[in-house]
Amino acid sequence: MLNETLKPLAELPDVSFIDNDTIDAMMQRLVSNYERRYQEITGKEVTLGAADPMRIALYAVALDLYQTEQYVDRAGKQDLLKYSYGEFLDGLAANRSVSRKEATAARTTVRFTASETKDYALAIPAGIRVTNGDGIYFTTVEYAEIAPGDEYVDVEAVCTAEGTEGNNFLPGQVDILVDPLPYIQSVANVTTSEGGAARESDESLAERVYLAPSGYSTAGPSDAYVYWAKTFNAGIGSVVPVSPEPGKVDVYVLMTDGSMPGEELLQELQDYLTEERIRPMTDLVTVKKPEAVEFSIDLTYYINRSDQAKAVTIQENVKKAVCAQADYIEAQGGVSCMADAGSVVSATIGKFSYQSGASGSAVGSMLCSLAYQYLIPTGLLYRGCMLW
Repeated sequence: MLNETLKPLAELPDVSFIDNDTIDAMMQRLVSNYERRYQEITGKEVTLGAADPMRIALYAVALDLYQTEQYVDRAGKQDLLKYSYGEFLDGLAANRSVSRKEATAARTTVRFTASETKDYALAIPAGIRVTNGDGIYFTTVEYAEIAPGDEYVDVEAVCTAEGTEGNNFLPGQVDILVDPLPYIQSVANVTTSEGGAARESDESLAERVYLAPSGYSTAGPSDAYVYWAKTFNAGIGSVVPVSPEPGKVDVYVLMTDGSMPGEELLQELQDYLTEERIRPMTDLVTVKKPEAVEFSIDLTYYINRSDQAKAVTIQENVKKAVCAQADYIEAQGGVSCMADAGSVVSATIGKFSYQSGASGSAVGSMLCSLAYQYLIPTGLLYRGCMLW
């Protein structure tokens, strides 16, 4: 598991419900038991050679028994969050009153503008379709009217396709009216479309199951705000609750694709987090988008000639590792904050360098497990680089 929240699970020792049995060990037991029992019954010693028909028959039995053991081992592991997946994970999640988030469709606000003002209302029925002209359609959620004397009305619309494909259409990009309406001159979205998410992944669901105990009462611990925010929308990828002063909680969120949340989603999430069943009575909760900080990193690395066919994949993994490492350092409070904790001796990124007078090793605390996992298949790690 690559998720930082699930790192404690990933670090647990592997378990085996069959005592790590192997097909070879099982075959040896069957042959040994046969030879011993044969001698007990007949009084004669027997040794089954490699081509002995009985040995071949016992091997067929061993294969079947070993397959049965694999089913037993898998069944046992599905009760453990570290190994559970698919429908097994759904069942495990249900034990903690957590269910997988289904795919959701993106939403936006569409403005219908009249060709001229009227002294009567112009109806905008529910289900009216608008499109960007490239196969993505949005339909109005409810009936609306352009009031007498008004020029336009704003109506909420939802994408007809669930998932992320309806996200990130900037204002004005969804501007084609599919279903003609009398006296309507133009249509256009006035907010960036957002909120669409694919069906929740196993990793995301496992994270929420892991955090579920924090949400048994109203949000209070930071993990509780993380749990409830990710429960609200599966498209939310990163949640950082901060308490700038007693009684106040600022919740910063980022989408799974790294994009900033829109104002509509922020308001909906704030309304959700301030419900009485979630928010402690003493908390003033504000949901915010993080501040974007632009930076560039110059990085030179070399790959083996034998890995040339994987160059594009390696490049993508390196990009992801760099971003994961930068996010990790920022989450720790920045390089200087990590150094103040005594874990960093020095750090150098491009022309920026930091040097601390403290002694000790910085590698273990500086290394982000997510970045490490991205780099494993690239062949760029050296033997001394490991997670401690």
